[in-house]
Amino acid sequence: MTFRTLRYDADGRVATITLNRPEHFNAIAHGMPAEIRRAVEQAEADPDIHVIVVRGAGPGFCGGYDLKHYAERKGETGGSQEMPWDPTLDFAAMWRNTQDFMSLWRASKPTVARVHGAAVAGGSDIALCCDFLIMAEDARIGYPPARVWGVPTPAMWVYRLGPQMAKRMMMTGDLIDGREAVRIGLALEAVPEAGLDAAVERLVGRLRGIPRNQLMMTKTVVNQAYDNMGLNNTQMFATLFDGVARHSPEGLWFRERAQEVGFKQAVAERDSGAPIAAHVSRRPPRPAE
Repeated sequence: MTFRTLRYDADGRVATITLNRPEHFNAIAHGMPAEIRRAVEQAEADPDIHVIVVRGAGPGFCGGYDLKHYAERKGETGGSQEMPWDPTLDFAAMWRNTQDFMSLWRASKPTVARVHGAAVAGGSDIALCCDFLIMAEDARIGYPPARVWGVPTPAMWVYRLGPQMAKRMMMTGDLIDGREAVRIGLALEAVPEAGLDAAVERLVGRLRGIPRNQLMMTKTVVNQAYDNMGLNNTQMFATLFDGVARHSPEGLWFRERAQEVGFKQAVAERDSGAPIAAHVSRRPPRPAE
């Protein structure tokens, strides 16, 4: 099986999925979510594989979707429709991506995210869909678009952190480092980046000697508890609201501002603490031509 956006390697009962767009900080390109699912399915079908590791090539794990491209580009894009927008089209595309990422969670074999540099926005979605996170101490993780223009569609923050800390991460869009991720229970371990491979190997070494059927049964026991809590329904709400966030008055302002002054300046204004509502025009959208 060939891949365009990632590499797949198998050795010693371990399948390694490497997000492989280092020149773009492994940004989520068209087709990457589907390739992640295909790689997981390949590992699932291989009886010699007991553990799946996900990592990023180059300076970091994954910078998420290329929001700069989607925000600054004029006209309709994959992330923004012309108004009035059709939420069903938006939902269909993002729901497909969400389910592709969730293949890591639903795999019968344990999945481990090896996080260095940063796992931000959609990159944090990929990491949080893995069973375990091992992070470099100075690596960053979070979902900044939750401030304006996005909602994390897998919605794994609440299931991994509980309501209070999930609200903190999702409402503030804060980025936290590996040390804090361990402190709040998001990551299993944080080590200096030079020791990251060794830390991953310690965990993988404990897992790969366990029979595949035992791994499947114990993972299923935990996962079904989250299914019973309504994980699928939560993700449906989150995926729908993600589209709403990009087409709300504030979302439209953010995109227009990015086109006027550039994405970086628009983000600075978004995160300045000033009320965004003061900048937003509430006039009705123009009818479609």
